[in-house]
Amino acid sequence: RPSGLIRARIHTGHRHNPTQHTMPALVTMMAAKPTVRATTASGDVFTKGKNYASIQDAVKAGMIGASAPFPEGLDILGFCNGIDGASLQRYREAELTHGRVSMLATVGFLVGEQVEGSSFLFDSQVTGPAVNHFQQVPTPFWFAIGTVIALAESSRVQAGWQDPGQSDKLFLLKDGYTPGDLNFDPLGLGAGKSAEELDVLRLKELNNGRIAMVAISGMIAQELVDGLNLLPADIALELGNGDLQAMQKTCAGMVDEAACAKAFEAALEAGQTVAQAAAAGAAM
Repeated sequence: RPSGLIRARIHTGHRHNPTQHTMPALVTMMAAKPTVRATTASGDVFTKGKNYASIQDAVKAGMIGASAPFPEGLDILGFCNGIDGASLQRYREAELTHGRVSMLATVGFLVGEQVEGSSFLFDSQVTGPAVNHFQQVPTPFWFAIGTVIALAESSRVQAGWQDPGQSDKLFLLKDGYTPGDLNFDPLGLGAGKSAEELDVLRLKELNNGRIAMVAISGMIAQELVDGLNLLPADIALELGNGDLQAMQKTCAGMVDEAACAKAFEAALEAGQTVAQAAAAGAAM
């Protein structure tokens, strides 16, 4: 079964819903208040010349990022074994950057699929799973998005990275630079916050970015496997009994996959055969 990271609908009634047992525990874990160690300033952890035997040593020294159920940090592949402060600083910058991009991507996948086929979005030319949207957009959009990415990356490099011509090594961040701190806070979420409160916000951003990296990986894998939009595929998986393949054959590639999937589901729940459901979905 493809990974259903985003549950669009929770069926009630006679259908068995396994999320009824897992959701309370998940909500309880997510509602827990993040805790940040009261140690030295987190920026001191990234001082060049400092060395750490493991991720646990870095966390003890004050690095933000460890939280339940791994309060001492988690580094399965041992990237932080014997690491120095400069490399640790670069890894954290990479983690934050990938997390932020992934948070935007997960929202973009869901929103893009819900508005596909509408007249204001590339004149209804972009349809199907979000994993295939980018190659469908007009050529000018490529140049526009490339320009936006170049401007954003240029600002990020100037804010945090050392000039390679003036440093003894490549890929070094500036001394005293806090990873991810680009002085960009349009909503003022960090205004007037104490150092401890800012650390809590940093931990929340890290954890949400980590979840988003896992989520977008699952979304892409699911769409590559079943060829359906995320939410219609989720509906078909709830129906089971091979109906996912039938829905895929009927609805994949249609201008409004969501409407097709809903009609397909409604027909099956009304007791019709798969063939009748396919006809109902195709008529949408």
